[in-house]
Amino acid sequence: MKKTIITVVGRDTVGIIAKVCNYLAENQVNIEDITQTILQGYFNMMMVTDTSKASKSGGELAEDLKELGEKIGVVIRCQHEDIFNMMHRI
Repeated sequence: MKKTIITVVGRDTVGIIAKVCNYLAENQVNIEDITQTILQGYFNMMMVTDTSKASKSGGELAEDLKELGEKIGVVIRCQHEDIFNMMHRI
């Protein structure tokens, strides 16, 4: 299994979850765990995904999601689990 962490942050608007999840489904990325919250108009979502059957490489997924985020007005980051863990350790 190839775990990837995807984060989505920005102003809340209609359709953020749908657009991100549709993109993932179209590219054979399975969402294993998801959490989202809206705090005073700001949207925050974090997903743990399995990209082992993805139709694109991790770099391609990350670039596509970054571009999708720009189109819908949020910041989307896509990182391999090991990189995410190294960046967020104390």
